[in-house]
Amino acid sequence: MIYVFIANGFEEVEALTPVNLLRRCELDVVTVGIDSQVVKGSHGISVLTDIDDKQVTLNDSVDMIVLPGGMPGTLNLENNSTVQNAIDFCVKNNKYIAAICAAPSILGHKNLLNGKNATCFPGFEEQLLGAKYSEDLVIVDEKIITAKGAGAAMKFSLKLCEIM
Repeated sequence: MIYVFIANGFEEVEALTPVNLLRRCELDVVTVGIDSQVVKGSHGISVLTDIDDKQVTLNDSVDMIVLPGGMPGTLNLENNSTVQNAIDFCVKNNKYIAAICAAPSILGHKNLLNGKNATCFPGFEEQLLGAKYSEDLVIVDEKIITAKGAGAAMKFSLKLCEIM
């Protein structure tokens, strides 16, 4: 299963493109609303998620989590204990973590990018603590996938499909 976490202020194309493509690959994708099942994007588009964060179950069925960017969506993800627990679960259990745009900063703040190749939206490079920053649109380093931003959403999503 793949959890896609969506918080108020998320970048719509960065959240919904992966959901769309991963579901086209017939993968089990569950959208998770932070604090509510109805979440409003940074461009005013509201999305009804499959579940809210209180319904997340972290077990062997989880293969990947996806963290879309956008502001203040990224900050809302970072400040959520369920998202933090999901990241920790993935690290401990060698599961994939995918983050795009500003969201790789969450991983940087947790020191998960130390020595890893990573990318992010321009201006967030200093938040990728210890990472080897790359200008590439999408970077895969072991179980962490990072991407630059909305313009890379399709390439990011295709890479997730390829990996899964």
